[in-house]
Amino acid sequence: MAPPLPPGLRGFGKQRINRAPSSLLAMALPWIVVMLGSLTPLWPMIASAPVMPPLGFLFLVAWQQMRPGLFPVWAGLPLGLFDDLYSGQPFGSAVTLWSIAMLVLDFVELRFPWRGIALTWVAASAVIGLYLLLAHFIVGLGTGGIDPGILIPQFGLSILAYPIVARLVGLADRMRLIPIQAA
Repeated sequence: MAPPLPPGLRGFGKQRINRAPSSLLAMALPWIVVMLGSLTPLWPMIASAPVMPPLGFLFLVAWQQMRPGLFPVWAGLPLGLFDDLYSGQPFGSAVTLWSIAMLVLDFVELRFPWRGIALTWVAASAVIGLYLLLAHFIVGLGTGGIDPGILIPQFGLSILAYPIVARLVGLADRMRLIPIQAA
C-alpha cells in the first residue's frame, strides 16, 4: 500500500468549485495601486531638479497597456485629481494630462491591438515623455521659466523604471485574480 500524500499535495489537481476572484478586489486593486503610486511625492527626497519618476502615472500607463478595458476612459479624472492633491503640480494639471493620456492609450490600443514589448515600451515612452513635457510647461506658465533640458534625468529614469513598474502591475494583476473561496 502506498503511503498517504503530504497535506500540501492532497489538493493538487482538484477542481476549485465555488471559487472565483473577489469582484471587490478585482475592481479596486488597480485604482488603489495607482493611488499609492501617486503618493510617492511624500517620500523624503531632496533634489534641486525633478528626478523621481511620476510613479502614479507610470502605474496608470502600465495598467492601461496590460488590461486595456479595465479602466474606463474617464478614469483619468478622479485618479488625476488624487495625484494633483499630492504632486505639487497646479491643481487640474494631472486631471487634464491623465485624461488625455487615457485617450491616447485607448487610440494606440485600437490602432495596434497586437503589439509586442518593443511597441508597448515605445508607446509608453512617448506618452510619459509628453506628460512630463506638458506638466513642465504648465508649471512654467505660473513661474515664467521653462527649461525642457531639466527633464532629461526624470525622463530617463521614467523610461528605465517602466518595465519594472509593468512587472509590478503584472504581479498585482495576478493577485487581483486569485480565486477566493465563497463563504
